[in-house]
Amino acid sequence: MEKAPDNSELTSTLHLGLRSVISQESAFTSFLSSLSISERSAIDEVLKGGPEKAMIVVHRGASKGARFLIAQDRSAIGRSPENEIFLDDVTVSRSHAVIERSTTGFTLNDLGSLNGTYINNQSLNSTALVCGDEIQIGKFHLIFISAQSK
Repeated sequence: MEKAPDNSELTSTLHLGLRSVISQESAFTSFLSSLSISERSAIDEVLKGGPEKAMIVVHRGASKGARFLIAQDRSAIGRSPENEIFLDDVTVSRSHAVIERSTTGFTLNDLGSLNGTYINNQSLNSTALVCGDEIQIGKFHLIFISAQSK
């Protein structure tokens, strides 16, 4: 049997995940409206709570819906299971970032990760977090939730 000539070409498609850019407030409102009653109840506890607690919710990615309560002064984020916020994907560094609580609020610091950390679509090494901020770490899109100003 004669072998057919190999004229095939490899083709790949790159999906950039482009989405319309909307305001942070609109994204947060949209996120809240998409929650079930039980999910909203858990979020409301943090929104109405004191400044000592915050929460991270995965709103896009493999673990969509996962919630991580931040009740410590320092919460590590990364691919290593030892992290308080464990994001299991190769796009996340083992020790990717950390959220630290101080008397003035919460700060997110990138720990020199390979893919970087994005806050509201901007690559940042360190920033103060505000309720409703979208954090992107690897393939994961997270929403930062904290008590809202009265």
